[in-house]
Amino acid sequence: MEHTDEPQDSLVDRQIEGIVEQVAARQAPVQPGQHSREALDREEREIKDNVLRMGSLVAEQILAALAALEAHDVDAATAVIIGDARLNEVQRSVSSLIGRTIATQQPVARDLRFLLTLDHVSYELERMGDHASSVAKQARKLAPEPPLAKYVYLPQMGALCASQVREVLRALIDIDEKRAREVAAIDDDIDRLYHELFDTVLELMRADPENVDRGARILFAAHYLERIGDRVTNIAEDVVFLATGDIEDLNP
Repeated sequence: MEHTDEPQDSLVDRQIEGIVEQVAARQAPVQPGQHSREALDREEREIKDNVLRMGSLVAEQILAALAALEAHDVDAATAVIIGDARLNEVQRSVSSLIGRTIATQQPVARDLRFLLTLDHVSYELERMGDHASSVAKQARKLAPEPPLAKYVYLPQMGALCASQVREVLRALIDIDEKRAREVAAIDDDIDRLYHELFDTVLELMRADPENVDRGARILFAAHYLERIGDRVTNIAEDVVFLATGDIEDLNP
């Protein structure tokens, strides 16, 4: 991520406000007879761009939550939590625009499938934002305490999750079935880290009762990151559906 002197919460605010303004600008009524391939293509591009920006923000939120954890930074963790509420607003705005486009442009076949998929992707991204916020809440609770075994594998899990989000968005841009399957396979690495972390933290908790509170919070945070990996896999399945028309379970 590019370094900037602008506070993280201000940067996220500005990016989110830009998305909301773009979505709001599309709310003007469409006159009868304006249905055209050009209009539909334009609205699909705008919706896709907003979903991609939303995904980029989610990846930033994941990394920011882990950075706050490692830095014991309560303010940074709080900024992630606040940013999640605004991401929810973006998701509602994007979903509203998708509904309006379907109602006014009356897409069929592949176009309708594309719009419905983007609606589901925006929902999954919103839920990932919730999980990143939950990690930040654990980071805020852990901030006053010394780190337990350098938080075990949480930083590695967070980096993998953020990378997964960005890669699955690239697959979505190109409707790239092969890349989508590769991204879904990374979830196995996240699951492996999660299970290793779980076992390690349990051993630390058994060895010293003073580790129980910190260990439990690390387990909670790891669970939220593991869920992000699962939701990335859901988006990868959406990409496969767009490319092939087939519904597949990529994480059986």
